[in-house]
Amino acid sequence: MKAVIQLHRGEVMVDLSRPISLSLPVDFSGGGPRHFGAPAAASQPFVAPGFSGAVTAGASCNCATITLTPHCNGTHTECVGHLTREPLDAHGVIPPGLLPTLLLSIEPVEASMTREGTEPAPRSGDRLITSQAIERGWLLNGEVEFRASEAFEPRALIIRSVAQTSELAPYLTREAAALLVERGIEHLVVDLPSIDRAQDEGRLTAHRIFFGLPSGSHRLAEATRPRSTITELAHIPEGLADGWYLLELQAPALAGDAVPSRPLLYSLQTS
Repeated sequence: MKAVIQLHRGEVMVDLSRPISLSLPVDFSGGGPRHFGAPAAASQPFVAPGFSGAVTAGASCNCATITLTPHCNGTHTECVGHLTREPLDAHGVIPPGLLPTLLLSIEPVEASMTREGTEPAPRSGDRLITSQAIERGWLLNGEVEFRASEAFEPRALIIRSVAQTSELAPYLTREAAALLVERGIEHLVVDLPSIDRAQDEGRLTAHRIFFGLPSGSHRLAEATRPRSTITELAHIPEGLADGWYLLELQAPALAGDAVPSRPLLYSLQTS
């Protein structure tokens, strides 16, 4: 099904029948992602008196109890509640509908090759996604067609990291996170386990900048961007071209600061 959608000062055509999934399936056989020392996602038959929970064990139907850690076991979308004392459910923050989105492939750089940094300071061998690289990609892919006509103001950014040759995942610099805020990006999607270094003394600098939460604060009321989201561990196909898309963030209505999610991407063209 194709539809014409009004965006800011122009129109785009989008085929809603052909979404591109950016999610990693949660594998309950033990082969899925495991980060930050979390156990693998697991699924066990629900057993009750007279009921085995599995058709293979004689039950009339299958009924499973699943265990997973959203932040660590697959594609997930999180909100500022990740950092605050007061609870905030990610599914209530995720916006409905389609988001104007820009996809950029960014090559991380060695920490020694840039003046950009974070807190604590990057370690030797760390690879960083910098504001300079994002600005370069934005210039090459964003200042054409839709942007030139001012018809397309992105609310979301997808970052695909390239040339990952190290066991250490790259992460965003302080300056990169600040640039996204400056550009008005409210929803960030990355193929990384975290936009911050895995071991960063609990600073979560990029998270705090993106959510507008002051350093050291854990108060939800002090967050200036409480409606923003970060989606991590996304699967971004290599053959997917950089450029403009529409993004739909799908997630179940599960309470928690992070929830398993299914980002869907739609290709578009000017009508």
